[in-house]
Amino acid sequence: MHTLLPEETPTGSLLGRAQYWFACFFAIGWTGVVCGGLFYQFGLWEHPCPLCIVQRMFMLLAAMGAAYIVRTALAYGAVTGSDYMMGWGLSLVALIAGSFASWRQTTLHILPKDKGYGSEVLGLHLYVWAWILFQASVVAIGFALAFAHSTTDRSVPATRPGPLRTAGMFALGFLGVVIAVNLVAVFFEEGLHWFLPDDPNRYRFFYDVGILDRAAPTGAGHR
Repeated sequence: MHTLLPEETPTGSLLGRAQYWFACFFAIGWTGVVCGGLFYQFGLWEHPCPLCIVQRMFMLLAAMGAAYIVRTALAYGAVTGSDYMMGWGLSLVALIAGSFASWRQTTLHILPKDKGYGSEVLGLHLYVWAWILFQASVVAIGFALAFAHSTTDRSVPATRPGPLRTAGMFALGFLGVVIAVNLVAVFFEEGLHWFLPDDPNRYRFFYDVGILDRAAPTGAGHR
């Protein structure tokens, strides 16, 4: 009788390592999406609202689910079926929650004359693109789990130097740096307060500690 994800699977197969590569690209991809948000924040000087920050959090959590798989392979050179289920399960929870957050922000600006929040990319606001990417990622993970019997591989030789280890280390390092940058950015924007304003237009920390004058202009902010 077959189990959902058997622990004993063929080792060393090219198809089996596809899951590991997918986990690397998944973590790097979502981290890159968050970097896109940071570009709009610091490059175009658009301050993210609370719902924007929540979506970033779930994007990074989704990447961390894939990072769990990558970290397991780097540490042990093998990833069991239960490890894949744990990592992708965590990602799915984050993706579903992120989908709800982006859907919520979309519905807040759904009226015809509402210009939306922030800039547009190819005619769509960032939160709409976030919803699309969340949904697409759910489908991608669904396919990965549907073919888990064929793609799950206990042997992932990522403990020794090579492309597998290089990709995994880059994915984890990239994710770690972007998480740190977001923590600092959110702290500076929220300042010494419990809540972030619905329409932030300044980095309140610098005003709270007196580095910037509270009466000074705060910039254009969002439209």
